[in-house]
This record gives sequence, C-alpha cells and structure tokens, in this order.
Amino acid sequence: MAYKNILLIDDDREDAELFMEAADTLNKGVCLRWAFNPAAEFDHLLVTENLPDLIFLDYNMPRMNGLELLEKLKAEKRLANIPVILISTPSENFADELVRSEKIIKYISKPTSYKELIVILDSLL
Repeated sequence: MAYKNILLIDDDREDAELFMEAADTLNKGVCLRWAFNPAAEFDHLLVTENLPDLIFLDYNMPRMNGLELLEKLKAEKRLANIPVILISTPSENFADELVRSEKIIKYISKPTSYKELIVILDSLL
C-alpha cells in the first residue's frame, strides 16, 4: 500500500524535523504532518475529515505515552484501522506483542543516524 498522507506523533522537535527532512529527501510525494501533543492530536483525529493513511507514533512521550494513545486510537471505530508504526526504544518483547495483536504494523528503533533513517523510511514508504 502506498502511504501518501502520513502523521508523525513525536514530542521531540529535533527528531521530528529530522524525520520530516528525511521523508522529503526521498521525494515519494508524501504529505507528512507532525504533531507533538498526543492528547490534542487524538482530539483532532476524532473530528477531522482528512485522516492519515499511516501514523508513526513515538512511544516515549510525557503526559500520554505512545501506548496510551495507541489504545485510544484502537478503541475508536473511525480510527482503529489506521496503520501505526511504533518508533522508540521499548523492549523487543513489548513491540512483538503489539505486532502479534495487530495493534501496530511494525516497530522500528529510533535511528541513530540520518542515513539510517533514510534507509528505514525508503523501505516503508
């Protein structure tokens, strides 16, 4: 499936800017939007007409972490089928269970370099 309307939910501005720059560099015609506040973004998703085709979701965020937001997304009929890729550093067992339960389609560790991020995004988009 070609993902064209992508949402990144990550509280770290530097990580998000790097992610957006890498996606733009790939020149795959995607529209990438960044949200830094998971609770506010959930409220937005409940009412917006333009839902994303794919969500990249950071796990480690204050106030509402990625797992809490993931549970809320999957509990909403309108949002439950949006594919989610979890990005962060939880244990492999934790991420494997989320993939097996089909709550996420993939888990990726936050890349340590821009080049690594380009390779990961190129394989996913």
